[in-house]
Amino acid sequence: MRKLVYRYLWFTIGVIINSFGVAIITKAALGTSPISSVPYVLSLRFPWSLGQFTFVMNLLFIAAQVVLRGRKFPPIQLLQIVVNLVFSAFIDVGMKALWWFEPSSLPVKLVALVIGCAVLGFGISVEVAPDALLVPGEGVVGAITDRTGKRFGSVKILFDVTLVIIALILSFIFFRGINGLGLGTIVSALIVGRFVNLYNARLPLIPRIRMLRAVAVPADAAPADAEPAQEETASSTASEE
Repeated sequence: MRKLVYRYLWFTIGVIINSFGVAIITKAALGTSPISSVPYVLSLRFPWSLGQFTFVMNLLFIAAQVVLRGRKFPPIQLLQIVVNLVFSAFIDVGMKALWWFEPSSLPVKLVALVIGCAVLGFGISVEVAPDALLVPGEGVVGAITDRTGKRFGSVKILFDVTLVIIALILSFIFFRGINGLGLGTIVSALIVGRFVNLYNARLPLIPRIRMLRAVAVPADAAPADAEPAQEETASSTASEE
């Protein structure tokens, strides 16, 4: 029981770190990560915050999982709603904590972008290691993968590209140009997964967290493909929950 508590504790810590990584990337002002692109563009046009729009979008992802999986949807995965609440709330906490950071020069923006990607990659490594729950973005991609029979990585790439296209369309509708997307969107998609691989290979903390999996858990607590799916997501796309 104690190990189970620690598994979910580390998972939660990872999700919170992810939130701050997204906030730093966004504050770099070079374009946010693909998974956050739609909420960010909407937050630039409407009074709701990035975290609030992220929460709504992730609720749609959870609902999509229920529809796609039907009776095969593990009830434990409804805890994704709680994960979503924590993730979305701490995005706004991170954005408010960085209210003072408004980089104007490209070198400072690039440094902030890389730092944000490094933080996000660390959060993903910590989040995936205990193999506790799926985050909504990964969960819906996994559900699509199971329904279509396609490779997770291929579906994830198409999923992220679709989100960016939607964000781009919204940006042109609202601002008659590109706003909220940019170099940072591409860079984060390319290097966050590399940071994840680096942490998984070099950081002693990650194997220690994985050791907590030794505790017996219900068969439906996490789908058998949860970790491979999450790790492939990190490597192929760049973006946490």
